[in-house]
Amino acid sequence: MSASVQSPLELSDVVDKTAKAIEQTVAPAAAEVDSSGAFPRASIDALAAAGTLGLISAPEVGGAGGTLADAADVLEKVARVDASTAMVLLMHFAGTSVLEAQAPDEIRQEVAAGQNLTTLAFSERGSRSHFWAPVGTATRQDDGQVRLDSQKSWVTSAGEANSYVWSSRPVSADAPMTLWYVPADTPGIAVAGEFDGFGLRGNSSRPMSADGALVDDTARLGEDGAGLDIALAAALPTFLIGNAAVSLGLMEALLDEAAAHLQNTRLEHLDQSLAEQPTARLAYAELRTRADEVRAFLSDTLAAAGGGRADATLRVLQVKAVAAEAAAEVGDGVLRLCGGAAFRKELGIERRYRDALAARVMAPTTEALRDFVGRATLGLPLFGEA
Repeated sequence: MSASVQSPLELSDVVDKTAKAIEQTVAPAAAEVDSSGAFPRASIDALAAAGTLGLISAPEVGGAGGTLADAADVLEKVARVDASTAMVLLMHFAGTSVLEAQAPDEIRQEVAAGQNLTTLAFSERGSRSHFWAPVGTATRQDDGQVRLDSQKSWVTSAGEANSYVWSSRPVSADAPMTLWYVPADTPGIAVAGEFDGFGLRGNSSRPMSADGALVDDTARLGEDGAGLDIALAAALPTFLIGNAAVSLGLMEALLDEAAAHLQNTRLEHLDQSLAEQPTARLAYAELRTRADEVRAFLSDTLAAAGGGRADATLRVLQVKAVAAEAAAEVGDGVLRLCGGAAFRKELGIERRYRDALAARVMAPTTEALRDFVGRATLGLPLFGEA
């Protein structure tokens, strides 16, 4: 596909239209997306029409020029109503970060115009959540093309995205990773399984394969062997900060449901609401404070990243794990606080609780991030044998 260069999107206009799309399309579809496990196509189309897919694309290619803070704000709002759609959008932003840094203008224009939903294809069957160590290969052919062969284990929007930011071992460089721009219709690229998830059921996080997929050398994003540096500089901050924003949105939605339950449910024999019970109030206050701690940490991380602070890398490595663990705790706490009522699907508590648990095990996992933090603060390399 191709896109003519459009006038830059107005950031405020995109924000307003995104809010309407969330209210009118994303929220009403959320329960059915979870129930059926279907990809939220109508929601993504509505966000594309609102300009959301071009939120962080540069104005020079027709985008809104939004910052990472703008992306985090939108992701939180989407996640409040449907975390599956938020995850699709997050992975699109992560892929866009790489494309903005390395792709030709034609591709960037398609993304900015909402015509190219992209995503990352990093995690592999052979190295699992160690995204930084692909085992899939890239082999130069006699005609100058490059053959890709790999088994990807988790690809958000698999079979639904228009393009993939695809990782492999380098063609010849002595380095861990090279990145490629792979259109979805590339022969040899295929979805290799189904997804029936516990949570985030609509994000189509399916395995994919490359079986002799041929791409031109011009499809390479950056230099051969530079993929890890590009991923760490572009994709990882967007993903980790955006993932924390998704977790925060889930926490806010859970707390909204808990507050409504406590305020509107009465103990008739005492003529009191649950909110008037000290034990319930204390439990809610603890959960409310936990979410506010995450918001403060996310705000500080955005300030560090946006201002080039010396601790920016550390904060970025910390923020997903901080938010993921808090979201799981808040989800569990709200489930306990609301009791049997929380098991009724119409409240949306059990759906958001299931969705909240995903961030813990999503690469890089909480344990991997904590190891990175330990390495970074103890003077060790992030990647190595130590």
